[in-house]
Amino acid sequence: MTTTDRERRPRKKRHPLRWLTALLVFAVGGPLWFRWQCWGLQATRTEVALDGLPSGFDGYTIAHLSDLHGHEYGPGNEDLLRLVREQNPGLIVVTGDLIDQESQLAMVPALAQGLAAIAPTYYVTGNHEWATQGGTGAVKALKSVLTQCGVKVLSNQYEVLERNGARIVLAGVDDPNGYADQTTPEELYAKIQEENPGLFTALLAHRNDHFGQYANAGYDFILSGHGHGGIVRLPFMGGLVGTDRRLFPPWTAGMYTVGKSTLFVSRGLGNNTVPFRGFRLFNRPELAIVTLRKG
Repeated sequence: MTTTDRERRPRKKRHPLRWLTALLVFAVGGPLWFRWQCWGLQATRTEVALDGLPSGFDGYTIAHLSDLHGHEYGPGNEDLLRLVREQNPGLIVVTGDLIDQESQLAMVPALAQGLAAIAPTYYVTGNHEWATQGGTGAVKALKSVLTQCGVKVLSNQYEVLERNGARIVLAGVDDPNGYADQTTPEELYAKIQEENPGLFTALLAHRNDHFGQYANAGYDFILSGHGHGGIVRLPFMGGLVGTDRRLFPPWTAGMYTVGKSTLFVSRGLGNNTVPFRGFRLFNRPELAIVTLRKG
């Protein structure tokens, strides 16, 4: 190609408007996408096959809420309540870290009454309730409010549930941040077996990272939170950061098995955790809908 040919060849036109448009889309869309990652509420569905589950509980649907940390999805949590109602659960469980501060008690009645109006609702404490400024006083006030609003609080206690002529145990333990002399999960399980030998036993317990303890105690099925999905979720690897700041923590979201015990961990609904408040990536908040199946 001669010099003259190169001179005659038309130059590519630059399109600054395209670049400006792309930058504008990134500047506006980026924060909106990130906010959606942190607060884009969704319902997820999981079927859990469980050995020993009575036939009468096959198909039993549980709405699992965890780690709200005082956040409200709409006034009075109406958006969250609407989503729960649409799932038509047979049971609702709340596995701790409902509030972080004593002042957040004001948001509890509307949520508690709304949940209890949908289905029988059970609650256990998480580590954050015990760590509030009010300490044990705040926990007592929270348990009282929940009870008055129709939510059943399980403080190292259990109830027997009946469905289609079958019976199972639903137990719940307070978080280890609670009283030093509280009944242990092992002691509670021993009491259950003494009073209801052989019944399938489900446990509500906030801390996912205590799964080994619950499995060794003998619980058949455990519902937990606390792990926040690992904050950032990586393809094929799972959660990146634990709530204890460890990298690649175990049991952060979904279903796991140790021995004869099965654990389901909710990614949670709130964002008060590491590395800073209001951070999630590829790990949207979830209302977990768990359907029990006979294994």
